Amino acid sequence: MVAATGGAHVPARYLRPEVSADAVVNDGEAAIPIIDFERLLHPEESRDESARLHRACQEWGFFQLINHGVPDGLIQGMKANIQGFFGLPAEMKQQFAQQRGQLEGYGQLFVVSEDQKLDWADVLYLNTQPPQHRSMRFWPDKPDTFRSTLDAYSAAVKNVADRLLVIMSKNLGLQPEVIANKCVGGLQSVRMNFYPPCAHADKVVGFSPHSDADLLTLVLQVNEVQGLQVKRDDDTWVPVHPLEGAFIVNVGDILQIFTNGRYRSVEHRAVVDTERERLSVAAFHSPSIHATIGPLTELVSDQEMMMYKTVDHESFMKLFFSAKLDGKSFLQRMKL
Repeated sequence: MVAATGGAHVPARYLRPEVSADAVVNDGEAAIPIIDFERLLHPEESRDESARLHRACQEWGFFQLINHGVPDGLIQGMKANIQGFFGLPAEMKQQFAQQRGQLEGYGQLFVVSEDQKLDWADVLYLNTQPPQHRSMRFWPDKPDTFRSTLDAYSAAVKNVADRLLVIMSKNLGLQPEVIANKCVGGLQSVRMNFYPPCAHADKVVGFSPHSDADLLTLVLQVNEVQGLQVKRDDDTWVPVHPLEGAFIVNVGDILQIFTNGRYRSVEHRAVVDTERERLSVAAFHSPSIHATIGPLTELVSDQEMMMYKTVDHESFMKLFFSAKLDGKSFLQRMKL
């Protein structure tokens, strides 16, 4: 559609005029914290950096992670393959289209009715870890290195997420294995996002405001066009300016539930550019499908009220994906 019209015509289902009225803070007024992964692992520097991580999870629910150890060559390869896939002719991409009622594949997510507003984006969503959960028919074989690169990238990113969760457990006063045990056989899925340019960018949304359902999300900016924004308590939106090679990490709803609200999943959205496409890749990390989702008993004292229901993981995810994205309304439904 955009290729045919240049993004000059916006169909009614994509129009979101309320976006132009939202308050966005100016550059330099606020920024999400930056956490150095190497310092977290360094015996002499970990205490201060862990404290900064703890505050970031409590106050922002977002941070940039630098020096994370994922090889730059792998990151550049992932970026090149994502750009290569979305640059393929439409008929080639449609070979990997989502099937009705399924999440994996090329298309859009959270479309639950014929009259809801749509996001200005194309998505490739894949289950990546553990390997036995993959549906390879949805994994593109073009570019030639797409599958092997995503295989290596997903494993490397999951390793970073697992190590972050161990550090977060310690910061919460838990034994490291408390959260880790729920993640034995934990799930990872990857969503690759393509946001075409739009001449009326102030009237569309690349990705609707929402919080993520998982434990931790690690996002990599694929090109230099920015668009991620984080909502603050005063209802203003803070633009995120990704550092080169850094991961943007955010707390998901499951981690907020596990911690009984100590760590916050925060509403965020993606906006689009008037002239250039934006690309990103998000890796979502969740507990084992056999885990129960509810406040950790090790964190809730006799004097503290449990704030959220406890449900099995499969029911939790079905509930999340069965509704359109609408801020933090899903987490509200989980409250007691």
